[in-house]
Amino acid sequence: LFAAGGLISFIPSQPDRFDLVSSGDPPLDSATNSKLVPISFLELCICFRVMKAMCDRFLPSKCSSSSTADEKRDRSTLNGWTVIVNTASSMASGAIRRFQDRVLGPSRTGIPSTTSEIWLLGVCYKISEAESSEEADAGSVLDAFRQDFSSLILITYRRGFEPIGETTYTSDVGWGCMLRSGQMLFAQALLFQRLGRSWRKKESEPSEEEYLEILELFGDSGASAFSIHNLILAGESYGLAAGSWVGPYAVCRSWESLARKKREETDVEHCSCSMAVHIISGSEDGERGGAPILCIEDVTKTCLEYSEGETEWASVLLLVPLVLGLDKVNPRYIPSLIATFTFPQSLGILGGKPGASTYIVGVQEDKGFYLDPHDVQQVVTVNKETKDADTSSYHCNTLRYVPLESLDPSLALGFYCRDKDDFDDFCIRARKLAGDANGAPLFTVTQSHRGGERGIAETSSVASSTEISGEEHEDDWQLL
Repeated sequence: LFAAGGLISFIPSQPDRFDLVSSGDPPLDSATNSKLVPISFLELCICFRVMKAMCDRFLPSKCSSSSTADEKRDRSTLNGWTVIVNTASSMASGAIRRFQDRVLGPSRTGIPSTTSEIWLLGVCYKISEAESSEEADAGSVLDAFRQDFSSLILITYRRGFEPIGETTYTSDVGWGCMLRSGQMLFAQALLFQRLGRSWRKKESEPSEEEYLEILELFGDSGASAFSIHNLILAGESYGLAAGSWVGPYAVCRSWESLARKKREETDVEHCSCSMAVHIISGSEDGERGGAPILCIEDVTKTCLEYSEGETEWASVLLLVPLVLGLDKVNPRYIPSLIATFTFPQSLGILGGKPGASTYIVGVQEDKGFYLDPHDVQQVVTVNKETKDADTSSYHCNTLRYVPLESLDPSLALGFYCRDKDDFDDFCIRARKLAGDANGAPLFTVTQSHRGGERGIAETSSVASSTEISGEEHEDDWQLL
């Protein structure tokens, strides 16, 4: 690119356009004395990938020169090109952020309301007006909320990892946001299981071994149990492939497959996945819009199979892929979505706008706080032997929120149940939520699939039929 005399420049006053300034073209612009040729965002990314490939091909990391002077000259040249490539990568990262803002809308940061309560994965924070300023005193409710939020595990785009399978992909920029969102939800479940919901990241103290072990599981290599490499491999039958964007349903099924695979490779005591994974889907397995049904007998069977009969119950991650509308979430479902964050078992929502997935971890009124996987970061190595390792790239201090009404209707809910009592409590809350949904439940609960035992799904249908058979009422169902 540079040999051809091209120079990439971003025009700050026109963030929606990327321009290629070529010194060899006739001067048409009086300010720059150059011709401006608009190029697409994809073409710009390709340019950067070509630059990096050229550097990797023609500038080896180890020099074989016999003289010290040659070594210094080669090292200087290599460092110069490294600076150029790193600068280009940084520019691409900023471009991706601007592109993502165009999809999700301008970044909304901070707290949208100074008086409304906030629910963050089952924990309520009631913030008073007196402490709603940005500089909250240590020990205040707002400070506790921010500390809780910043302790959640963030997993973003990475660059520089080993190629995925037999492909040449060494970065998931532009296509891996749903996979990263799924990693965040799964990592949060492991964090709750091993360290508890009350755990907080302390900057002034060495990291706990269990915490580092969790991060190591999500490293970006085939050696890490829950890396993007292994997730794609486990989800091939559901359409997962490097370079391709997938939806929540495929990701949920892929996690179920990966967890089962890791369980089969080791015994229960040494298994990297220390909890069962169960998908709550409808009669058509969730692919044709069937109503999701939580069958208690099915969950019990999943836990029993996971423990191989050693215990009656195992910790379980429940995933609920949903389609809640056509082009956007039907407003009738939003109160129920908000209510799920009040469940102690809540693990949030995998969702966002079309082509831009996020991990929604909290709500305030009709706004959802989220962790954003679209920041591009270099690969880092974290393991339990390096207790002084820098883990700052796995956490976020910036509060971002999005209106729930603007979400893509295809999303997935997550819940973690520690034991049988916790699961029973979840079922009670889920039944009440379905009963209060005014004919539009997110999912229903039943004891078994046997027709003789009436569950919530049947009683809801009977109630709706009774209403419709009377006077004219608003249609309770939406055909998808």
